[in-house]
Parts: sequence; structure tokens; C-alpha cells
Amino acid sequence: VQLQASGGGLVQAGGSLRLSCAASGRTFSPYTMGWFRQAPGKEREFVVVSRRIDGRTYYADSVKGRFAISRDNAKNTVYLQMNSLKPDDTAVYYCAADSSITMSELTTPRAYDYWGQGTQVTVSS
Repeated sequence: VQLQASGGGLVQAGGSLRLSCAASGRTFSPYTMGWFRQAPGKEREFVVVSRRIDGRTYYADSVKGRFAISRDNAKNTVYLQMNSLKPDDTAVYYCAADSSITMSELTTPRAYDYWGQGTQVTVSS
């Protein structure tokens, strides 16, 4: 499956952005979909995941209550709504997909087989 992320940009602190990740190549619904981010000089970190088996979602503590993941299986697209953005949210955001990831691997970047190209989010103070 190929993933195409979009929707990043420059926003002031407190603002909102919605990222999109469009999947192509295979049926979308069997995949667990996640968002990760990577700031300059830092490792890629988990943001949120939507599990394929039961649709449950899990958020990093740093974004809980501010970010929301959703998916439209008919459009093969997953979204990340980001509200109350902070300068610390500045990073390149990546979407990821996997069809066989286990519960214990959900927050581990290397466990995902497919990645989008990333979209830059910059939050100014």
C-alpha cells in the first residue's frame, strides 16, 4: 500500500490543522493506521493509532485531548485533526500502516511496514 500525507503548514500557537493520509494500492480497512512525528534532532515518536481489529484509538499523552484521529474507509483516508497546537508540536508528521501489528507494537515506528512521505507542521509562538 502507498501512503500520501498532506495538510501540513504553518500555524500560530492555539491554532488547528487537519492532516490527511490517503492510501492506495490495496484495500484500506484491514490496516492499522498510525501517525508519528519527528522533530529536528529527535527520534520519531508515536502520536496516535487507530487499530484495525476493533477500531480503538490510542493517543500519546502529549496530544491527548487536543488531537483526534479518524478514518474514512470508503475514501481510503485517515485524518489527524490537531487543535490547540503548541510550538512543541512542530515536526514532520508521518502516517504509517500495517496489517499485522500487535498490541505491544502499536507505538513502535519500526513495527510498521508502510510509511507516507511526511508533511511539515510548524507552530509559531
